[in-house]
Amino acid sequence: MLNARIKLRHLQAFLEVARQRSFARAADRLAITQPGMSKTIRELEEILGASLFERTPQGVALTQAGLTLLRHAGPALRALEEGVGAIGDVDRGTRWLRVGALSTVESRLLPEAIRRWHAEEASRREVGINVVTGPSAFLLSRLRRGELDLVVGRMTEAREIRDLAFEHLYYERLLLVVRAGHPLAGTRELHAAELVDYPWVLPPPQTTLRQQVDSFCVRHALTLPSRLLETLSLPLSCGYTLGSDAVWVAPEEAVREGIAARQLCELSLPLEQQGGSVGLCTNTTLQPSLALEAFCETLREVATGLAAVTR
Repeated sequence: MLNARIKLRHLQAFLEVARQRSFARAADRLAITQPGMSKTIRELEEILGASLFERTPQGVALTQAGLTLLRHAGPALRALEEGVGAIGDVDRGTRWLRVGALSTVESRLLPEAIRRWHAEEASRREVGINVVTGPSAFLLSRLRRGELDLVVGRMTEAREIRDLAFEHLYYERLLLVVRAGHPLAGTRELHAAELVDYPWVLPPPQTTLRQQVDSFCVRHALTLPSRLLETLSLPLSCGYTLGSDAVWVAPEEAVREGIAARQLCELSLPLEQQGGSVGLCTNTTLQPSLALEAFCETLREVATGLAAVTR
């Protein structure tokens, strides 16, 4: 039974501090004073008999007890919000699936799955899909708090996946890609050292894709050039690559059409062999809706078709 001393304000304050990793920022978001925020968290810790946060040079971090509470409190509050929201949705006739999308699925898998989802059954037109993009750490933390129903993409290397459930769909490689006509295009015996003479477009630090780039650099004793564009934006990456001599570290899905149209060229030096596992990540503490289960099945069907094409 829930301790009657624990109030909604305690859990809201706890989740906001966990989200912001700062008492000051959390207090600002909830429009209360910082001393008031500290007092609320202290009350919750006294009720639970456990410390929930510890101070670090970067702000505050969750203790093991804090992580345990986060795993349950986030989905519980989200379920309450959905229950309240559903009352209004009955009149409006709208429901939502909240999907986190990594850059590895933005070009083909997710657009095709959404198109097929909306085309298959008229009843699904009442279910809107809200897509949030960003790095895996950001999306998985939102999934853990119950703010997303699903995260799709390549994320098996992410530390944040921990107690979440991951379902493999297919493997996808990261490629080294340049514009057609680039000085390195068509070079059969390309040496890694030649790459550093050009700008690079690559994922930002602290992302799962960047880990593969760093491993590549270690294997080939490379130091990244100073001319870098770090972004997860596929349109920005593509536009910059097509208009420059940059080397783009790109998900295979994102550049397949450009390579087929001979606008882009894959370099002969492989960044990785098999690639990473692209799949679905869900929060097992949340009861999946029928709409979520149906959308996951649509993603599986589309993924099967994409995997067949690449073989």
